[in-house]
Amino acid sequence: MGVFVFLPLVLPLTALPVARLAALHLHPRVATRLLSVLAAVLAVCSTLCLGLLVVVGTAQLPGNPLPDAWSDPEVREAVPYDEIAGKAAIVALAAAGAGCAGAAWRHRRVRRRAQEALAGLPGGELAVLADEAPYAYALPGPARAPRAAAGEGDDPGDGPRGPGRIVVSTGMLACLDEAERDALIAHERAHLAGRHHRFLLTVRLAARANPLLRPLRAAVAYTSERWADEEAARVTGDRTVVARAIGKAALVSRGTPAPTLAGFSAPSPGPVPRRVAALLGPAPSAVHWPSVRSAVGLAVWAAAAGTVGSALSSANATVTLFLVLHAATPF
Repeated sequence: MGVFVFLPLVLPLTALPVARLAALHLHPRVATRLLSVLAAVLAVCSTLCLGLLVVVGTAQLPGNPLPDAWSDPEVREAVPYDEIAGKAAIVALAAAGAGCAGAAWRHRRVRRRAQEALAGLPGGELAVLADEAPYAYALPGPARAPRAAAGEGDDPGDGPRGPGRIVVSTGMLACLDEAERDALIAHERAHLAGRHHRFLLTVRLAARANPLLRPLRAAVAYTSERWADEEAARVTGDRTVVARAIGKAALVSRGTPAPTLAGFSAPSPGPVPRRVAALLGPAPSAVHWPSVRSAVGLAVWAAAAGTVGSALSSANATVTLFLVLHAATPF
């Protein structure tokens, strides 16, 4: 194991340069997927590292369930023992676990409350809430329409209506003209079709597991919105209309119920102007891998190298620990 077991805790730093560069220079779809994968792998490796440190660093503490053979001097030489690191790892692992559990619970609670708010409304993809507060968001999950009663004629369209529902308030609709409403619907439909909530939840959990990954969370929140913007522009055929709709919504919107749901516009002053400026420019190129000679290419390769290094370090420490435990423990 050695010092390599500590590498997955700090190697997420290699992914930080790519967060902003990927959001600016890669196609939003590619950037969202790339950053989400990087965050997930790095978070898993760092969490595994903490678990190994807990096992190794607390092997000689009273009450540890590991076999007595682990106290053998030869075993302790093969697996470095650091009581301070082990105790610190316990605190860090508990904090990471509590943070991930809290984020998952909040995500589930927000979705459940949003679904309960739609109770009694007609089925279908679009759900309009009578609310003067302007907002719009994509609610993932199977949306079902009420089935026709027996003898009243079954509608073959009843049942699953797609990957979720589009929720919009009457206040938001009143702020937009017909073309801008079409852009809004296309934007939210892109969130549902792309399952963007999964990427948002992945980076949210990763940031809770390792705070160094928080910049990736912010980057994916932006790139997923840009992904939906580009899909809306492609469907409507008018990038200016989509940009105008986002600008209007940003001026009056109060945001989505929680960051766990993808919304039409965020009230924060930073991302919205960048999104509008991107829509007023040409459509991004769908290049899947940047040139290594470019800044974003170098950042991507550095992040990839850091991720591979983190995975190899975690695998090496895990295999070493397993072999030592197997050799020291009679089965």
